[in-house]
Amino acid sequence: MPEKPKKTTSNIDIPVALRPGDVKLKPEMLAMAGEYPFTRGVYPDMYRGRLWTMRQYAGFGTAAETNKRFKYLLEQGQTGLSAAFDLATQIGYDSDHLMAKGEVGRTGVAIDSLEDMAVLFEDIPLDKVSTSMTINSTAVILLAMYIAVGKRQGVPTEKLMGTVQNDILKEFIARGTYIFPPGPSMRIITDIFRYAGKHLPRYNTISISGYHIREAGATAAQEVAFTLSNGVAYVRAALDAGLDINEFAPRLSFFFASHNNLFEEVAKFRVARKIWAKIMKERFNASDPKAMLLRFHTQTGGSTLTAQQPENNIVRTAMQALAAVLGGTQSLHTNAYDEALGLPTEKSAEIALRTQQLLAYESGVTDTVDPLAGSYYVEYLSDEMENRAGEIMKTVDGMGGAVACVDSGYFRDEIARSAYAYQQMIEREEMTVVGVNKFTGNEAEIPEILKVDPKLEAQQVSRLAEVKKKRDNDRVGECLERLKDAAGGNENIVYPVIEAVENYVTVGEISDALRKVWGEYHEKNL
Repeated sequence: MPEKPKKTTSNIDIPVALRPGDVKLKPEMLAMAGEYPFTRGVYPDMYRGRLWTMRQYAGFGTAAETNKRFKYLLEQGQTGLSAAFDLATQIGYDSDHLMAKGEVGRTGVAIDSLEDMAVLFEDIPLDKVSTSMTINSTAVILLAMYIAVGKRQGVPTEKLMGTVQNDILKEFIARGTYIFPPGPSMRIITDIFRYAGKHLPRYNTISISGYHIREAGATAAQEVAFTLSNGVAYVRAALDAGLDINEFAPRLSFFFASHNNLFEEVAKFRVARKIWAKIMKERFNASDPKAMLLRFHTQTGGSTLTAQQPENNIVRTAMQALAAVLGGTQSLHTNAYDEALGLPTEKSAEIALRTQQLLAYESGVTDTVDPLAGSYYVEYLSDEMENRAGEIMKTVDGMGGAVACVDSGYFRDEIARSAYAYQQMIEREEMTVVGVNKFTGNEAEIPEILKVDPKLEAQQVSRLAEVKKKRDNDRVGECLERLKDAAGGNENIVYPVIEAVENYVTVGEISDALRKVWGEYHEKNL
């Protein structure tokens, strides 16, 4: 019986072997790194000039607890911070709200007011450390708090470095921590673009995220296509708001997952750069090469981690990190091996960071630019990936773009189909997951798991009550009225939000004021 053809997760046929005549290297595939369309990398010397930023995602409990973890990771050689916020903070509720009960500090750090943000970054110099914040619906509030903390430290806004995720479309598509309808949500994003263009020249104003789309079950090709389609929607919204593409586009950044099929992932990253550069130049007429660059952060695949034999996850993460580096990432988070069981412990977080450091300093993969360029297999996969992603993007465009595809449920349905097909492959043992459907003996002992102390929730609520007691509540009322006026009109929303947080108006209070003006989004039953 002939062997069943092998395919990648994006359904690309995998030949047994490839010969020189099987792959036609296009001129754009041969262009050097730093040259349009940037297939081989965004900078001419890539890691020979500067390593990627090692940015471990961290956040739990209170601001004080997370501040300790930040400092620990920096002491271990981490080169950038990445802040995780709890669910209540993400969807605009304070820690004392009924909706927050039992969730305070569980999936990330609880941030209610400027006081919490100041503690989170206490003794961390914001003019020297780059910070990524994984926050979307309340991104403008957390960004305002970060700016205010910088002022406290004497750091002007133009010296702040980092990224705010600020990607609401992927929340509608794959993750669900949205608050406001698409219209006002997109307005917040373009207001942030406009503000940053004047005041935050070193800060990335959005991280257009394929990571959560992939984690929800999308294939590698869908991850590229859906993410770049969202990017197109953001660019159009910014242009419609009157912004100059050569001014705002250089501050766009992207965020991708890296999963187990090493060569498919490398091809995905290379192709994403190429497609985006061509979109920016040919569709949107960008003339500044910096406006054509797809700079991206990578996180290894959380959904690929297994609770069974969790130490296997150390190897999975190393493979995925290698793919990200070979694919030319600008920053990287490596998952801890125990994350299928709970939040990372200090020890597991250290192993994850050491994985990056071993790749950077011992593997040799950073010694030359794009070392897999010219590989028959990688170039074949790159060509096939470009074709598949391009066809999907044509479908999205034909349906009216990313926002229309959110409303129709197209993204949700396509991801659900892919996720189901992937799980079926595992259950039919057409795909091996070591320790799950093959080699399942000798179960490893469950490691120690980080547990958030339930007492921290009470402490956070008490701290919030103290802030509300001490602040000027008349001034709070004035700030909220000004904010509602701005939301109902055309004023850039960033300025009244900064004023509000500096007067200790809370995340929940600001979100509630905007809810009164814009309402809340509820997913349609499609």
